[in-house]
Amino acid sequence: MTSSRPGGAGHDRHRASRPSTGRVQDRDLRRFLADSTPVAAGGRAILLQIADPVVGAGVRRHSDFARRPQQRLAHTLMFVYAVVIGTDADAAVATSFVHRAHRTVTGADEVDRQLWVAATLFDSARRAHELFGDPVDAVRAEAVLRAYAPIGTALRVPVGRWPDSVDAFDRYWADTLDRLEVTDDARGVVRDLLHPRFAPVWVRAAMPLVRVVTVGMLPDAVREQYGFAWGPREQRRFRLTVRRVRRVRSLVPGWLLRLPGPLLLRAMHRTAARHIRT
Repeated sequence: MTSSRPGGAGHDRHRASRPSTGRVQDRDLRRFLADSTPVAAGGRAILLQIADPVVGAGVRRHSDFARRPQQRLAHTLMFVYAVVIGTDADAAVATSFVHRAHRTVTGADEVDRQLWVAATLFDSARRAHELFGDPVDAVRAEAVLRAYAPIGTALRVPVGRWPDSVDAFDRYWADTLDRLEVTDDARGVVRDLLHPRFAPVWVRAAMPLVRVVTVGMLPDAVREQYGFAWGPREQRRFRLTVRRVRRVRSLVPGWLLRLPGPLLLRAMHRTAARHIRT
């Protein structure tokens, strides 16, 4: 368990090694990992995470989705950027925030739960690039999988539990999908996440688009468990939305697509500094 002070770092030699630096030396790979395209799959990752009953129960009892649905997404993206492409200091601060938040959540520290959370982030990022950018070729997919391994160790998943190849990941993914069970806890979180009543106006205005993308990106079996309607009309709307998002993304300069990462890391360090002062 980590220190409760942001920026502190705990160490459990029986569970996992200290989170790795997360720094990627290959410049092209770093630029790819810094691309904010996976933001579009943030809702998908969350819905997949809470389809694990233990994760769903913990999130339902300890998160404030009804008032701040955008906060969990921002914190998740912050954590990914910090651990995957950030410095040692970035990774340590982000990891301490996560461990602090999990201290009172039943089951949050279970290896199988945290492995699943990390897996949803990799798979959702891969899926987002395929839908809205360019398909990830086999060589790049293997490199991205390795780059995401520190997310697992930062969540106290033993190094050996992270799949060592995309084929191994896909086998793990398919097996875990078959064992998911969407509960009333998960459905309650989804209501707060996709239909926020108290969120800022700009968040509520974006929700129709978010709902289409999030529901459309889910695996069929999980979508069915949630009870989302998915007929020809919804499928046409999803395909049209994907085309529009792809068109807009193609017009955005690369540097702008990579801008959210540094901004989120700066915000993370400002938050850590405020905690230290208080």
